[in-house]
Amino acid sequence: MPRPVRLSRRSILTGLAIAVSAPPLTAVATSGANHPQQPPALIGAQPAPRIHVMSFNIRLDTYAPAHDPDSWPRRRPALTALITQEQPDLLGVQEATFLQLPTIRAALPHHEMVGYGRSGGSTDEHNAIFFDTRRFELIGWEQFWLSDTPDVVGSANWGNVVTRTVVWARLRDRTSHREFVYVNTHFDHESRKSRARSARVVADLRGQFGSMPMVVTGDFNAATTDKAVYAPLTKPYVDTWVSARRHVTPAYGTFAGYDTPRVGAERIDWILTTPGTRVHSAAVNSTKPQGVWPSDHMPVQAVVELA
Repeated sequence: MPRPVRLSRRSILTGLAIAVSAPPLTAVATSGANHPQQPPALIGAQPAPRIHVMSFNIRLDTYAPAHDPDSWPRRRPALTALITQEQPDLLGVQEATFLQLPTIRAALPHHEMVGYGRSGGSTDEHNAIFFDTRRFELIGWEQFWLSDTPDVVGSANWGNVVTRTVVWARLRDRTSHREFVYVNTHFDHESRKSRARSARVVADLRGQFGSMPMVVTGDFNAATTDKAVYAPLTKPYVDTWVSARRHVTPAYGTFAGYDTPRVGAERIDWILTTPGTRVHSAAVNSTKPQGVWPSDHMPVQAVVELA
């Protein structure tokens, strides 16, 4: 693990502005013969005041062989096709490495991004937030580490070896002129203690923003039966799968490991909202463009209307 360092807010924001405004890298171009045919949208673009939210652990870029389902060059066109077709207004990703981010930006050309690597700057995985600038105005944002020293970059001391972070953005809806907070995170996959502590921290964020509506997305690495994680989070927030008026898909497990998702398997990726949010629909997207799984996780989606 990189040695924890402290970064000033000014240096962090300056570095992020450079990263976000940089043109997409040519090495990850998604047009041409390798671009799969667009699948039909499961949910697709939504009219205001509805907001289409997606949470997607895209699986980091590994050194898997080209024929391996885990190969990023193999998965990249499928990921592009899925995100391009769905066009979420808000997208929270997990496990995204810096060189994977331009692929998402190319699929969502009207979106901007906030968030930086969990080891600082562009290094390591990102829990980045993408938001449609035609619809939302950024008021402010923060990133902190899930540890006893949340302002120390790269810190981890709750039993987890891997550094874990939270990114939140305060946004103003250009249509309704209302403000809300969008939170995106990724809990630890090994330490149950870390997941439980992380759940309490994210739950406590509710008090920081008063009565302002909130949307929370993430890979929580915990089933909904895990009381140490799910119970604290569903006190201040509501699980959109539970509160949805309509389920667009069966209740698939969200981690399939490049296999066919199973109905009734564990949902470890969730979209949560504050009470009073109208949830029109929810889905676990098992789209497989041209027979290729975009990730080992299924993206989860919800169409919400903030109270």
